[in-house]
Formats: sequence, C-alpha cells, structure tokens
Amino acid sequence: VQLQASGGGMVQAGASLRLSCAASARTFSTYSMGWFRQAPGKEREFVAAISWHGGSTWYADSVKGRFTISRDNAKNTVYLQMNSLIPGDTAVYYCAALRSSYRVASSATSDYDKWGQGTLVTVSS
Repeated sequence: VQLQASGGGMVQAGASLRLSCAASARTFSTYSMGWFRQAPGKEREFVAAISWHGGSTWYADSVKGRFTISRDNAKNTVYLQMNSLIPGDTAVYYCAALRSSYRVASSATSDYDKWGQGTLVTVSS
C-alpha cells in the first residue's frame, strides 16, 4: 500500500482543515488506518485511528472533540477533519496503515509499517 497525504496548509487559530490520504492498493479496505503528527523537535505522536471497516475510531486526548477521522473505502481514502485548530496543532501530519490487515487500530507508531510522505499544517495565533 502506498499512501499520499494532502490538504495541509497555513491557517489562523480557530480555522478548519481537512486532510486526505489516498491509498494505491485495492486492499486498502482491509487495513486499519492512523493519523500521526510530528512537531519540530518532538517525537511523532498519535492523533487518530480508524478500524478497517470504519466502525470504530480512536483519538488522542489533545484532539478529541475537535478532530474527526473517517474513511471512504470505495475511494481508498482516509480523512482527518480538523476543526478549532490551535497553534499547538502545528506539525507535519502523516497517515499510516497498520502492519496486518483485519486488525484493530493502534496508537503505537511501531504497529504501522506503511507511511505517507506527510503534509504540513501550520496554525498561527
């Protein structure tokens, strides 16, 4: 599975952005997917994840209530809707696919082995 993230940009605090992650493989629908982010000088951290069937989602406490992860298996795409953005959300955002198919999503980066190239989100105050 090859992943291509897009949708990043520079916005002011309070704005919204929607990130997209397009997958190349027809097996996309069998993989749970995650979004992670990495701010300058910090480690990559979990943001959100969604099960392979889309029925279950998980969020980091820092984004709960503001971000929504979703997927469209017919379009081989996973989304991250980000609302009420704050400067602390500034980071490069990465989408990732879990190592094995038909497995519950995880918040651990080590459980993902397929990563997109990242898209930069910058939130100014």
